[in-house]
This record gives sequence, C-alpha cells and structure tokens, in this order.
Amino acid sequence: MSLVSAFVPIWVLTVIGYAACRGGLLGAAGASVLGRFVFHLAMPAALFLALSRMPFSGLAGRPLLAFGVSTAAVVGFGWVGAGRLFGREPGERHLWGMAAGYVNSANLGIPIATQVLGDVSFLAQVVLLQVLVVTPVIMIALDRHRDPAGRVRVRRIASLPVRNPVILASLLGVACSAADLHLPPAAGASLTLLSGAAVPAALVALGASLHRTAPSPAEPAEPAALAVITALKLVAQPVIAYAAGLALHLSAPQVLAVVVCAGLPTAQNTFIFAQEYGVGEAVANRAVVLTTTLSLATLATAAALLG
Repeated sequence: MSLVSAFVPIWVLTVIGYAACRGGLLGAAGASVLGRFVFHLAMPAALFLALSRMPFSGLAGRPLLAFGVSTAAVVGFGWVGAGRLFGREPGERHLWGMAAGYVNSANLGIPIATQVLGDVSFLAQVVLLQVLVVTPVIMIALDRHRDPAGRVRVRRIASLPVRNPVILASLLGVACSAADLHLPPAAGASLTLLSGAAVPAALVALGASLHRTAPSPAEPAEPAALAVITALKLVAQPVIAYAAGLALHLSAPQVLAVVVCAGLPTAQNTFIFAQEYGVGEAVANRAVVLTTTLSLATLATAAALLG
C-alpha cells in the first residue's frame, strides 16, 4: 500500500492539470507557461536547495557506478534507436534517450526510497549523477540541435551553465555544499517557497499537455515507440543495473538500492525539457504518464525478489 500511496499524488495532479486545461481554466498557453515557470524558476530553486544541503563525503562508488552503467546503456540505446528504428530527427533522439533512462529521482524517488530502502542516501547520489552528468550531456545535445547550422562551438558549450538555469543552479548548489556556505534566512525561505512549486506545477503542466490535440506528423507518439521506451525504462534499465551490481560484487542491500532506483519511471523533467526545446513533446509526456503508471509493477517485483 505504501508504494501505491507514493504514486497517488502524481496521478491526482496530472488529472487536475488535464481537467483544468479541458475546462478552459488554464487557457490555450497554460501548459507552455507552466512549463517555462518550472524550467526557469521552480526547478532550479529545488535543485539548488537539495544539492547545497547534500554532504559529499562517503559517496557510494561501486553502487553509483552500477546505476551509471544502466543509465548509459538505456539512454544510449534510446538515443540511437530513435533514429535507426523509427527515423526520428536528432533533437527528438536526445529526448527519447532521456525518456528511456532519466529516472524520477525527486518527487517519486524520495517516498519510494524511504519506504523500500529505509533512507534516501543512495538516491541523493543518483540525483547528483543525473544533474551533474546526464543532464549536461543531454542539454548540450539539445543546445547543439537548436543551433540553425547544427554546429558545436566551444564558447557556446562553455557558456551553457550560465545560459541554462537547471545546470547553473545545480553547480551553485554543489559549490555551496563544498564550501559549507549557508544562505541568509530570508533567501533560504524564499527559495524554499519557490522550490515547493516545482513538482506540482510540472505535474499540472504535464496533465494540461495531455489535453492537446493529436500530435503533429512531425512528432508522432506511436504505440510502438512508447512500448520500446517503456521496456527500456522499466525492464532493461533495472535488469542491467542488477547485472552490473552482481558484476561489481555489491552487497544485497546495495543491489536492491541500485535496482529500485533504476526501476523508477521517467522523470517529468523529460517533458519539461522537451517543451523548452520544442522537440519530442508528444512522446515525452506520454512516456512519463505510461512509465509512471506501470512502474509500480517493476518496483514491487524488485522489492519482493531482492528485499
């Protein structure tokens, strides 16, 4: 029951967003405006606060490596497979890779880790890996796709953290943690209020996006494509994580932590990024909803077999 309870707020807020858009409450641009608010304001605030308060001593090297192997494998397959199997354009390929391997480590991962693993120490390291390694790689690829000439310029890449609020906030959070700096109470309270809006606003934006008309031919959300992404996310990633954990001789609790984190559904950040860069929105929002709905089976199975 605890696993089901962790999913209920996600389903409820998504339905609220859908109903609000269907009833005309949010207007024609409601999902887009909410998405920009989350991407540029609420999400950076949440990431900064989480990382600035995270201690960086005692990182779990081998378990994090096992999780990283599973992430690299499925992101890479999703990225390449989107082009070779489905003929998707470069920008959408990046989002397919993210949808296949970028886990919901925040709003869903925290209650799941608390209930199944007993603490969130390993999950916090997963957040760090995704924010500081996976996100920049995908963002650089999307930023390159946005360039009309498709060029990779060193100056453009070097300035990406300054231009991208997600990466900038994450780097500032890490710097504050490393230097043991603390915000003034007023600033901390303001960011806490702003960060509290990130998860609900993202989920409402996701629900609102589902009320849009059918995807355009440029961004079809084929059942076959969603099936591949879902299989990569909920089957391939936890299986690869399990195999990597065994190969690295992890203890049983470490293997459980790695597999549970790898079995988390696609993060709603995937939809926010797709919306921000204008590619892969149709597949991204459906992948988030579908994997979130079906991931309970993966997580319950992992907990039953490995717990």
